[in-house]
Amino acid sequence: MSKTESTMVKLGTVAPPFELPDVISGSGMSRDDIFASAGDEARGLLVMFICVHCPYVMHVEAELAKISEDYEGLIAMVAIQSNDTVEYPDDGPAGMAEQAARVGFRFPYLLDESQEVAREYDAACTPDFFLFDARMRLAYRGQLDDSRPRRGDFGNDIPVTGKDLRAAMDAVIAGKAPSPEQRTSLGCNIKWKS
Repeated sequence: MSKTESTMVKLGTVAPPFELPDVISGSGMSRDDIFASAGDEARGLLVMFICVHCPYVMHVEAELAKISEDYEGLIAMVAIQSNDTVEYPDDGPAGMAEQAARVGFRFPYLLDESQEVAREYDAACTPDFFLFDARMRLAYRGQLDDSRPRRGDFGNDIPVTGKDLRAAMDAVIAGKAPSPEQRTSLGCNIKWKS
């Protein structure tokens, strides 16, 4: 299990636009479509880079589903899968759709087959979180919480709560800047095409 940290993109960076296919609906969805679909009360946009096979994502996927329920209509959410699906076929559209149904994701799950969106966002690992305010300015990037999957001599028994990301989302909803003390996300590296 690799341990790759997120790149900690500069706060205030504007969310790059994108349009990718949603494996659940089959429709193309853009950054602006996703923000608009959250409704008039939405105060921000959460872009998550996740996948199906990564043990770090499997460790937190139930919490991501819970967050999508708890913040529905307040923060627009989208997950993007950018891994090479030739080398990692479990991360392909069928696996993504199965994961979304099994876990109960309430957000679009987009396939970034070209990997261009991951590069635009400077995503490095799965999971990698980017929270933008209503003006599409980066307010938070970093870990979900302190919990890590236990494997061999690595990991811990801290429960998954999403506390770091939830605190940042609560701040954005309140119109405030999240604490600038943000810790890197940690996960498997994005599986880049050779």
